[in-house]
Amino acid sequence: MDRRTVQLRVAGQSYKVVSTAPESDLQRLAATVDAKVAEVVPRGRAVAPQAMLLAAIALAHELEEERAKREALERKTRDVLRRVLVRIDDALESDEAGSEE
Repeated sequence: MDRRTVQLRVAGQSYKVVSTAPESDLQRLAATVDAKVAEVVPRGRAVAPQAMLLAAIALAHELEEERAKREALERKTRDVLRRVLVRIDDALESDEAGSEE
């Protein structure tokens, strides 16, 4: 893939990033970070470097929460599928037993 330089703006600062990722993806992600910084910094206040750290921690926390939700949903889905398969197997076995008589 081609590496290119992309100009991103976060918290009023401009950053040059060299990446192979599509520029639209990088701009969308930068906008997400910018929005999170805006959430953690009171309006009218200058954005301190700590604000970027707080935004990163907040985003990491949201990511952990979403992963936990996904994992719980995957477990629940596996359990439901397992029960459905057991019921199907039981139904097939009872059909086979009924046809043998």
